[in-house]
Amino acid sequence: MTRSVTEWVNVTGDISIIARESGEVWFHTRSGTKEGADPFAAPMTGAGSTGSTVGLLDGAINLGFAEIEQRLARPEPTLVGYAVALVGAYHTSVDTPRNLQRAAGRFVELGRPEVAAYLEERAREETGHDRLALKDLRALGLPAERLVANYIPEGIKPLCRRFDDLCVEDYPIGCIGYSYCLERIAALKQKTDIEMVQAMCPDGVDATRFLRSHSSLGSEAAHVEETIEFVASLPANDRIRVVQETYESALIMAAGYNHELLKSEAETLEELQQAIGGALPYRHGSSPSRGEARGARTDMSETMP
Repeated sequence: MTRSVTEWVNVTGDISIIARESGEVWFHTRSGTKEGADPFAAPMTGAGSTGSTVGLLDGAINLGFAEIEQRLARPEPTLVGYAVALVGAYHTSVDTPRNLQRAAGRFVELGRPEVAAYLEERAREETGHDRLALKDLRALGLPAERLVANYIPEGIKPLCRRFDDLCVEDYPIGCIGYSYCLERIAALKQKTDIEMVQAMCPDGVDATRFLRSHSSLGSEAAHVEETIEFVASLPANDRIRVVQETYESALIMAAGYNHELLKSEAETLEELQQAIGGALPYRHGSSPSRGEARGARTDMSETMP
């Protein structure tokens, strides 16, 4: 009889994630175990499976976000907030191909062509995504290039730094965990999320290119599945590192997003105006925005639901 695969990874010093091939996942606290009796104290060494790997990776994300779940801000979505999110999306995507290629080159040097090939393919797939964010910002009537050149949301900066640092490490396997974290969360966005953003936009404006691409309607779901299969095929030490970095990236991402969500509308608007050097520009559309009198003009702050 074939033995079911069980994997485990210690992520916090006291907490380990345990996952079985069947899909079962639970969190194990070392402090509640008698000394010398913890079967998960030693790092795992066996082969992985897709079922247990997805449990570890998604468990790491859930645990990372659980750190702030009770104080997570949940404001009503606004178009100004969405514009800031697009700026953040630009900054988390603009250097992705270069960073992944750098990490791939390192794995070539290390004699790991299978990892290098995986990262090179990811770099090709991610090329040009920053331009989608710029197109969406332009669609909202914003000077996109000037805005992203002058402004990085504070909550996004640590995430960008993390990825930069991971990709220049001597052994940059952690960059896979970072990428999985961002893609898995993006894949959670559904058609209704895109429709909600579209409803905030002026009539005739499509500013959801980046969002559609990075949602369940785009390629993210396929990327997530491919990553799970690839990580499951890696040696145990690599799988451990990928899961640990998935958790660390989730912590950073959750804290950063919450930082931005806790800002008032006035604070967010002020940051955008400072970045473009003046008031938000008016957008002239060929048709009026919802609730707007024909012939009138509106800026972003006036199109909030």
